[in-house]
Amino acid sequence: MKKQHKNTNAWMMSSISLAVSMALAAPVLAEEDAAASSTVATSSVERIAVVGSRAAPRSVGESPVPVDIIGNEEFTKNGATDMNDLMGKVVPSYNVNAQPISDAATLVRPANMRGLAPDHTLVLVNGKRRHRASVIAFQGGGVSDGAQGPDISVIPAIALKQVEVLRDGAAAQYGSDAIAGVINFQLKDAAEGGEVELRGGQFYEGDGGMGQIAANVGFALTDAGFANLSVEYKAQGDTSRSVQRDDAQGLIDGGNLDVPTPAQVWGTPETKGDFKFFFNSGLDLNEHNKLYLFGNWARRDVEGGFYYRNPENRSGVYSNDGGVTPLIGDLTGDMSGGCEGMSIAEAAASDVCYSFTEMFPGGFTPRFGGVVKDSSFVVGLKGELSTDWSYDAAFSYGNNDSDFYIKNTVNASLGPDSPNDFDPGRYVETEHGVNVDFDYFGIETWNIAMGVEFRRETFEIYNGDQASFEIGPLASQGFGIGSNGFPGFKPEDAGSWSRENYAVYVDVEKEVSQDLLVTAAVRFEDYDDFGSTTNGKLSAIWTVNEYFSLRGAASTGFRAPTVGQNNVRNVSTSFGPNGLQDQATLPPTNPISVQKGGKPLDPETSVNLSVGGVLNVNDFFLTLDYFNIKLKDRISQTSALQLSEADKEALIAQGILDASSYSAVRYFTNDFDTTTQGIDLVMSYAPDWLDGSNFSLAYNWTETTVDDFNPDNISDAKVKALEEAIPHHKGSLTWTQEVTANLRSMVRVNYYGAYWENHLDSDGDLPIDVSSAFTVDAELGYEFDDSWSISVGAQNLFDTYPDDNPWGGIAGAKYPVTSPYGFNGGYYYGRINYKF
Repeated sequence: MKKQHKNTNAWMMSSISLAVSMALAAPVLAEEDAAASSTVATSSVERIAVVGSRAAPRSVGESPVPVDIIGNEEFTKNGATDMNDLMGKVVPSYNVNAQPISDAATLVRPANMRGLAPDHTLVLVNGKRRHRASVIAFQGGGVSDGAQGPDISVIPAIALKQVEVLRDGAAAQYGSDAIAGVINFQLKDAAEGGEVELRGGQFYEGDGGMGQIAANVGFALTDAGFANLSVEYKAQGDTSRSVQRDDAQGLIDGGNLDVPTPAQVWGTPETKGDFKFFFNSGLDLNEHNKLYLFGNWARRDVEGGFYYRNPENRSGVYSNDGGVTPLIGDLTGDMSGGCEGMSIAEAAASDVCYSFTEMFPGGFTPRFGGVVKDSSFVVGLKGELSTDWSYDAAFSYGNNDSDFYIKNTVNASLGPDSPNDFDPGRYVETEHGVNVDFDYFGIETWNIAMGVEFRRETFEIYNGDQASFEIGPLASQGFGIGSNGFPGFKPEDAGSWSRENYAVYVDVEKEVSQDLLVTAAVRFEDYDDFGSTTNGKLSAIWTVNEYFSLRGAASTGFRAPTVGQNNVRNVSTSFGPNGLQDQATLPPTNPISVQKGGKPLDPETSVNLSVGGVLNVNDFFLTLDYFNIKLKDRISQTSALQLSEADKEALIAQGILDASSYSAVRYFTNDFDTTTQGIDLVMSYAPDWLDGSNFSLAYNWTETTVDDFNPDNISDAKVKALEEAIPHHKGSLTWTQEVTANLRSMVRVNYYGAYWENHLDSDGDLPIDVSSAFTVDAELGYEFDDSWSISVGAQNLFDTYPDDNPWGGIAGAKYPVTSPYGFNGGYYYGRINYKF
């Protein structure tokens, strides 16, 4: 039942006032530095994690749930520069691909951990919740369809001290989204020194050239504080792994020499400018209280290709019956031109009849892109209230703004007056949060944490320029409405929608004995749009002996539907059974959605179980964990639901006057349940007898089964994509060697299991069974002195490609486009570092 709106703004201000008052009134007690930040020791066993526990940080070997600690050095030994790609290299259950020709997902790529959707993983920075992106992945390859997760690509690697990956459900501790796990990015906090890094590289085929400069510097703020700043700028060219489409080649063979070669480009989009800035700072106000502030600002411009528009049969532009009859527009205004039934040649000779072959005789391929801006800041106070009580109170703000553009296309309804470049509009996501947390250490062997949190989430749509959505004079003659490929958001689509929620939690840890640690947590959250939810977690670790420990956890979790999923409107071009289709995504409460089964979204709910062991013998460290996640009422887009003429007339009656251009409609729904299970294996070995060598193995097996679904909304192809679109097996074996005091090497062998691709989102009509593959990464580094170093390396050293695409002639993709290791082949790079 929908809850009544509460005066949460007043509650938020009261919480801030209370936190500030407590901080200023705190008695004079020393704050232990160990609780203020996490540290990374030389051994993986000694690395300390903050995430996963509200108590003092603990080593990963003592954690009752699996936590991976990834030091900054792991990110620097890579040719990849985007944070998504870097995470995919070092976290086996993390999968991401290039996303060519994928609408807004090209700008903010969806990533999957443990085979679940991007918004099933909670992202933190310095332990505080990160805001989600404004982009919703409408073409997410099945698993990511309709997901709205955070954009971690705005985080520069040079800003990071370490990354903590909690591989367990944690909604009872951290709230919504923490079903697959939690990723916590810890920013550098050094008060002195820094480094500058220059990178460059390109693919073996000579394209995709990349140049990047990054810098980090730390300095003192008086004698009691620090400021640490990081900046990065990158530009990268696009790539093409395309073949000529069969229909385009047929046009060329028939004498149309205006057809581009290739007509459609499949490759990594061009990044024309990618600027990132992060800062992290802290100041001791007195012996007991610390003020902290961190945040970021980022901007990038990404542009990629779209589907080719065939000059003989593209509906709404060239022909509406598959090319049998050309679409000829009458420009007279009163249909007196006699254009009906004319040939293209006859129309070209007329002053009042028009065919788009006059503007684009060889067809056209739109270029779609956008400028993504991202900003955030967190300000807080933390310290000790007494010898037993500590606190942490913070206010957070986050904003992500995606401003789209599309080029080399038309609003066909405008005829010859159509521009070729359009501004279709913007999506904006804004989030505010306040949290106050307390820790109590007053009882021996116990730790009690509790807190309250408030969040407000706002999703906005801004309409595009007039030409991008205008219903031109040729619309009544069957010409398409809006900028072809990505119609602009209309003024009636524009708006701002918000939601507020508050939460309270209690988290308890008890050392039952010297060998047994038990933890429990419970969290209550209330949302003003769909109601409340309560979740709990119980975990334990038993130290069997000095070498071996057993651990396990059980929890319930949830993910609230986002405001964007409840309210977004979008029209995208997808490949359907009759070629390209304009598919509209409407809110689930839209009358047409309701007519086809839509209803208000409910939260997803989960039950997470895990059990595992930790083995630590001298130089050998191993963890093995099994997990099982049952997820009910999963939120995704429906499969494309075809629109009848009656459906289109009903949409037009609602005022959606461009509905005549739609072929199908989709909406968000809670229409299926899944079970995801798997194994995570992490091993490291640094033998004394092989001086300077370190071996590490990371392996993940994940398998998802769709237990129940609504066949009216979810097709068999989508079910198969949910179960098989991500490899079930993925792993890496890494060997690092200190060859001499100045020379080091790294070799990594990566394994990607077989998977299934629903090519072109064709609802299973173009299936590809893609084979498993090995790739090899290698790097050689030399340190001239304490300041200067140089590295050269290669990703995919042996130039491995996925299987050839058997349907390549249909849309021009040479390889399967969702390959987890890409389809660009080998990449070589160089890096120069200067530390000071």
